[in-house]
Amino acid sequence: MDCYSRETEVKAFDDAKTGLKGLLESGITQVPKFFINPQIDPQQTLITSHNAQFEFPLINLEGVGDDPIKREAVVDAVREASDTWGFFQVINHGIPEAVLEDMIDGARRFFGQDDEEKKKKWYTRDLKARAVYNTNFDLYRAPSANWRDTVFCEMAPDLPQPEQLPSVCWNIMVEYTKQVMKLGRSLFQILSEAQLVKGSVSERIKC
Repeated sequence: MDCYSRETEVKAFDDAKTGLKGLLESGITQVPKFFINPQIDPQQTLITSHNAQFEFPLINLEGVGDDPIKREAVVDAVREASDTWGFFQVINHGIPEAVLEDMIDGARRFFGQDDEEKKKKWYTRDLKARAVYNTNFDLYRAPSANWRDTVFCEMAPDLPQPEQLPSVCWNIMVEYTKQVMKLGRSLFQILSEAQLVKGSVSERIKC
């Protein structure tokens, strides 16, 4: 008789507050059932295509704040990408590479901590907390869990106090947030200019 209870297994895993790292270190020899999607046949070979190629809009922001001609070209490119794709990717955005690398290292430092440090302070399902660490925000509702741990920090519009963030990465998170918000303001300006230009063109066509 199968006495398996997904709810019991999920709750036991969640109550341990050690995430996937703790699960692996516990010595398991097979993936727990609640990570397996019952709607997918494990014997079925997944078919993937490597032939499809998409050229997403790629916009170079270098010099956009100093060169009026360059800015006009970027505004035109952003308007075109927004109208046709609805999104675009930017390069030379101004966020220093060192900041990006430090942000990745900060995440590694967090997940590299011992379980006691992580679970005592940050493991929670209270999404109102400034820092949330857990496995799958929808762990109790989804048909199957994803094999991932996540740390989420609310950084804007008001920066949290140092004690509200993990000490191993709070400083780089604050710096990274400032850089991203600066980039965001720049992009909002460009998007606004693109919309204004579009509106002006429409008015001329009507006339």
